[in-house]
Amino acid sequence: MKALEKQFIGRAEVKGDKFTQINSAKRGFLYEVNTGHSIYYEVFKKVKNRRFTCISYPTAKDFGIWAWTFYSLEEATDKFNQLNQVKK
Repeated sequence: MKALEKQFIGRAEVKGDKFTQINSAKRGFLYEVNTGHSIYYEVFKKVKNRRFTCISYPTAKDFGIWAWTFYSLEEATDKFNQLNQVKK
């Protein structure tokens, strides 16, 4: 299964934005997004795309379902940690 890139430049609706992986775990990811004018953070669940044998990066329609945007690293880290907690 192809992993997500650690750094990449966005295409389509996020064309030109710079994405940098800050953290990853078994259940999810945390990326910093630099638009050139602002920085924000995306946290999302690890979703396997079996058709293309890769991990999927969320699209706009996925936010609020299995992906979230934050404007502070602290809030994004809290969500990332919550997402990756092992429930007993």
